[in-house]
Amino acid sequence: MHPNPQFRSDDRQLFEALIDEIGFGMVFLTTPDGPRVAHTPLLSTGEGAVQFHLSRGNAQTRHLDGSTALVTVNGPDAYVSPRWYDERDTVPTWDYVALEMEGRVRRLSDDELEAFLHALIAKHEERLDGEPWRADEASETTWSKLFRGISGFEMEVQAWRPTLKLSQKKNAGERARIADGHIAAGRPAIAALMESLGA
Repeated sequence: MHPNPQFRSDDRQLFEALIDEIGFGMVFLTTPDGPRVAHTPLLSTGEGAVQFHLSRGNAQTRHLDGSTALVTVNGPDAYVSPRWYDERDTVPTWDYVALEMEGRVRRLSDDELEAFLHALIAKHEERLDGEPWRADEASETTWSKLFRGISGFEMEVQAWRPTLKLSQKKNAGERARIADGHIAAGRPAIAALMESLGA
């Protein structure tokens, strides 16, 4: 989390929207073998927890249950050039949106893992054009092989630490030029967030 309080928020609805929209994050854990990170799909329970799954062979899997972990979700980001400022005698920076969540992790039961997988598949299939793929299209053999190869987890979030760094320290004219610059550089998502969140 960025130390500047200007880049923070207490808007839980915004956090949930970020988790829902991105749907993917990183789980960080200090293990007996040292710090480890895993990349995984995320699903919010809507009740202050996030669920995810990892390969049973992942270095974190045998250590997560009962541990405190950190999960991060990275939103849009973009380089900010001093050419967009009123005064060019400065240095470049970066606009970005990120959410850190810290909390206790528990292993999901088989029934909970099954429900999580079906919810995750349905959510992402609905976002695609065409006829959705359904989990029951996988044979029992294929599904069982997948299921035996993963472990599911839920982290109860005890601390939400967002960073919404969207050039808030700049004046309105500079912010407009920065947003235009992001759009021209192919980063329209960060420009849209500057307009909706960064005031």
